[in-house]
Amino acid sequence: MSMEDPDDSCPEEIPGVKEALKNNDTAGAAKRIKEYLEKQTNVSLNIAITGESGAGKSTFINAFRGIKNRDEGAAPTGVTETTSEVTPYPHPDNPNVTLWDLPGIGTKDFPARKYLKLVGFDKYDFFLIISDTRFRENDVKLAQKIKKMKKNFYFVRSKIDNDIRAEESVSDSSKEKTLTKIRDDCVQRLKDLGIESPRVFLMSSFQLHKYDFSLLQETLETELPKDKRDTLLYVMPNVNPDVISKKKKALKVHLYLLATLSAAAAAVPVPGLSVAVDVAVLIGAVTHFVHAFGLDVQSLKRLAIRTAVSYTELRDVIISPVAAKEITKELFLKVFAQLGGAAGLIGAEEVSRFIPIVGIPVAMSLSFVTTYRVLNFILNQLAEDAQKVLNKALV
Repeated sequence: MSMEDPDDSCPEEIPGVKEALKNNDTAGAAKRIKEYLEKQTNVSLNIAITGESGAGKSTFINAFRGIKNRDEGAAPTGVTETTSEVTPYPHPDNPNVTLWDLPGIGTKDFPARKYLKLVGFDKYDFFLIISDTRFRENDVKLAQKIKKMKKNFYFVRSKIDNDIRAEESVSDSSKEKTLTKIRDDCVQRLKDLGIESPRVFLMSSFQLHKYDFSLLQETLETELPKDKRDTLLYVMPNVNPDVISKKKKALKVHLYLLATLSAAAAAVPVPGLSVAVDVAVLIGAVTHFVHAFGLDVQSLKRLAIRTAVSYTELRDVIISPVAAKEITKELFLKVFAQLGGAAGLIGAEEVSRFIPIVGIPVAMSLSFVTTYRVLNFILNQLAEDAQKVLNKALV
């Protein structure tokens, strides 16, 4: 049977699946695909946020998680050191992604020389070293120790919006010149303190769509392992169209696997089984799609609070019938009806199962095409809605 789609991103090869299908071991192929998808769903990512006290660590954590400083569950903020111990903050859309608010380096209880041991270095995938002014010796000492332990670190210069406002009040310098001046100063300072080729990202936690947040995301994309890269991507705020496009591309790779899983179920000659499996697969997959694009109810409400654009206004630009709703079997039946031809394929699949000799291959092909078309339609529509919501939020 043909399972190719001209617009499909190349699916990742899963050991044993191709061989199982060649040997007509559809149950074995389905088992391997399910195990792979479950593994991908449960990938953990631990991000350490550190730096000296008062640098804006907690505010960045809250912004990344899409919540405001005063919201329930927010990391406490203040002009003095508010973090007295290592504190985990799971992402609200994926508890496997945790941002760890580390106490400021160089404090009484966390001296620089013992810092990594005290904060539990091994559990973090990478470090963000944040400063709201010039990076200091303690920041550099920490970076050097992290490098020695063969993990990645990135310097984040926070509160850039404050610097731009301050510069505009005393000079005629453009925003670009001010940013260049700050970046060059940070880089030179770090070089003087012994860091070779330092990477500095300028950021405002109150305006993640501006400055270097996107550049940081692109850098992490190239340096994280693939499974952790996708996990990070799915919880990334939609700060620009490029992030939305990358999410769509990463999610589309799974369409082939999900459709293959549906086709494998169609090989079992039990009336109604494949349709039931298709719906179950769709519910799980589309729930993931909706959350990845930030189009579930809670994500939209958090965005409304953060941007001062009402939830109703954001919801009104959405077209997808699965966004901002509880995803149920009944909802999917309506989606199938909207797709027209897909519903006909489902009916043909159930009839073709019982045609001698050719029935099973035909049913598998129909199940694959139906599942793929439904998922692809929903994915495209959600990506378009995510862009509309972004445009509305940034007005």
